[in-house]
Amino acid sequence: MRVFLDQLGCRLNFSENDTLAGRLGAAGHRIVGRPEDAHVIVLNTCAVTAQAARKSRQAARHLHKRNPAARIAMTGCYATLAPEESARLPGVELVADNGSKEMLHTLLEPWSAAFSDPDDLARIQPHGTPFATPRGQVEGGRTRAFVKVQDGCQNRCTFCIVTVLRGESRSRAVADVVHEVQGLAAGGFQEAVLTGVHLGAYGRDLPGSGRSDLKALAAAILTETDIPRLRLSSLEPWELADGFFDLWQRWPGRLCPHLHLPLQAGTDAQLRRMARRCTVDSFRGLAVEARKAIPDLVITTDLIVGFPGESEADFEEGLLFVEEMHFAHAHIFPFSARTGTAAASFDGQVANAVKKERSRRMHEVVARTGRLERERFIGSTRPVLWEGSGEPLADDPGTLLWSGLTDNYLRVAGSAPTGIDLGNRITQVCLEEVHGETFHGTVHSLQGIASPGRALL
Repeated sequence: MRVFLDQLGCRLNFSENDTLAGRLGAAGHRIVGRPEDAHVIVLNTCAVTAQAARKSRQAARHLHKRNPAARIAMTGCYATLAPEESARLPGVELVADNGSKEMLHTLLEPWSAAFSDPDDLARIQPHGTPFATPRGQVEGGRTRAFVKVQDGCQNRCTFCIVTVLRGESRSRAVADVVHEVQGLAAGGFQEAVLTGVHLGAYGRDLPGSGRSDLKALAAAILTETDIPRLRLSSLEPWELADGFFDLWQRWPGRLCPHLHLPLQAGTDAQLRRMARRCTVDSFRGLAVEARKAIPDLVITTDLIVGFPGESEADFEEGLLFVEEMHFAHAHIFPFSARTGTAAASFDGQVANAVKKERSRRMHEVVARTGRLERERFIGSTRPVLWEGSGEPLADDPGTLLWSGLTDNYLRVAGSAPTGIDLGNRITQVCLEEVHGETFHGTVHSLQGIASPGRALL
């Protein structure tokens, strides 16, 4: 059968959909790029905020409208939080909570009898394994793969519904992750991104001699695989192993100098109410240590405004700390009360109009610090991983405009003649100017790079 996979929310959902695509491909099913072409649609949902839950419902309705004949399976955090509401959405015939997500390919199997497409059956790979990547070839312009190494969380931050919905921390064995990443490298992926609900806690739940940590996992991947670039996704600013930042000194060309460290609040009082396991001083110390150890490091973060009990004085103090931290970018969320979390019943709930205004002011500060962070890289040369396929310039059809990301997570646009295929390649780029959040630069080392079937003159 033909399956379309869609997702909202975090990188973990992208990784889970990649894994599901591999399992479905190994069973002989075909992953398609448009919902209109699918027999079955799988929607991996999000519920981190009320807006995310609303978008999950809207996405299901939109997908049904685009293909009323398709059967829809909903999974993920919103499906776990509200299974009955999910089941009532048009076209939804299966709801799989997070506890059943790992078996979703099996749950979908009874539907395959209704869609006996000979072309699909001919693609069966009898020796497929859950992580042996039938995604092991770069398709659809994909250049990086999200690798789920851990799920669940022990922290119980008072605002977070995700840890409630995903359960206790569970890690994959080091050898399994290394095997998957090497398969990705062999299949042409240039970058692997390690993801998890609480990535920094990786490995501590593994039994006996298998117990590990994120530092050991990253070292194993960089030692035992050929992946050109390894990136870490969101890391809580605590529980990192001693000497964690030494990894960048050992593998400066492969371990990406970018850290996403969720701060959430810029005052100790708010951090305590959120049950965050850090203080302003400890976060500051971590950022200073990281920037000292990792050349050209870029730090991004998450921030919540309007958390219950946040006074105007709290907010002003937090603004000053955020400005001091010089974040290059931040995901800024007005507090969203989620039933099932402690903060939903806290006193001192902040009015929506106040949250909206504080969000606007926080965005202004982060825009300013982000601009300053980007400007310090003007004139430097960085390795860029180019994505997708180039777009012809309107005023010069003989030139393609490409988009990519530096190792330290800066968006770059660069041009090359139409005979040159930069897709899924890493080249050096001089960052000459920046417009908004995008650098424009000159691509170096074009010699020898040509589109398939075409010689470079």
